[in-house]
Amino acid sequence: MSIPLCPLALRLQGFVAVRTLIIMEGDITKMVRSRTRRSLVGLAATAAFAASCFGTVAHAWEPTKPIDFVIMAGAGGGADQIARFIQSVAEKKNLTPRPLIPNNKGGGSGAEALIALNNSKDPDHTILVTLNSFFTTPLRQKGLGIDISTFTPVAMMGVDPFVLWVHKERGINTFEEWEAAVKEADGEWVMGGTGKGQEDSLVTTWLEQNYDMKIKYIPYKGGGAVAKDLAGQQIMSSVNNPSEAKGFFENGDVVPLVSFSDDRLPLVSGIPTVTELGKDFSYYNQRAVVGAPGMSPEAAEYYQDLFKTIYESDEWQEYMASESLSPLWMDADEQKAYWQTQVARHEELLAKMGE
Repeated sequence: MSIPLCPLALRLQGFVAVRTLIIMEGDITKMVRSRTRRSLVGLAATAAFAASCFGTVAHAWEPTKPIDFVIMAGAGGGADQIARFIQSVAEKKNLTPRPLIPNNKGGGSGAEALIALNNSKDPDHTILVTLNSFFTTPLRQKGLGIDISTFTPVAMMGVDPFVLWVHKERGINTFEEWEAAVKEADGEWVMGGTGKGQEDSLVTTWLEQNYDMKIKYIPYKGGGAVAKDLAGQQIMSSVNNPSEAKGFFENGDVVPLVSFSDDRLPLVSGIPTVTELGKDFSYYNQRAVVGAPGMSPEAAEYYQDLFKTIYESDEWQEYMASESLSPLWMDADEQKAYWQTQVARHEELLAKMGE
């Protein structure tokens, strides 16, 4: 039996982005649960041991100066939060002889970050926290000359779902009420997001196309800024990852309406998935780490071991649970195959949306 490896579920008006790298189309819930069972069996007993071993095992290469830890999004968003949490785990456990230095480069829907890695003069000390814009931005901006197949796979750390949010003062508590309000606004409903062609904009366009509505879309430099402006009522609704809106949700400022995930999310378990509302659609953001083109095999092996150690740590497992990330480890070979599939799927999706 073929094994489903690709974690992205994208369905748009009959278009299916097949969630498999081989033949069999599977459902992300089964695949993630299967991976979770395999990856977590015995994890509690081995995580501390693995962490202690990483710092003592001799590697053929180790960093000799601070590591440029580029984030292809602005401050405060999901990618930024993840990068800084990973940095804290590496520092707490003394996993690297030189520190990871977070470096936000979210301009141009992540183009700034891709260019920085592509032109890195020290690829062995340059790594990137990626989103799905790793696929979409080179497709939308051909002039960048970015070929992601030249980048160095390091690790897939999980996948992040999306949720539709409104401010509590709107008095909207269900998706149906939101749909009616948007249609009544007749093109004047304002949503914020991280930029045209970015993950949340794809979901927003899907809403427009599947519910016959018009939405004004305002681009921001990161999901954190989007969530902040929703809490400040500068925009009317947003499609944010749970981690980006969590603080405002727990403070009672924003209300979740529907999730674009296969299953209900622990943080907002009281709201339905869009599938429960009758639409066969789900969309996840990759949370992965890649290295710059031209990285040496020895450096690549070092970072692959480092991020596997972090992935298996109690801290990362607890972070994924608290932030509603779905656990999904991929090694370098699986990542490479995943990239090929997702470039093809997003190319079709962008074409479907007129990009």
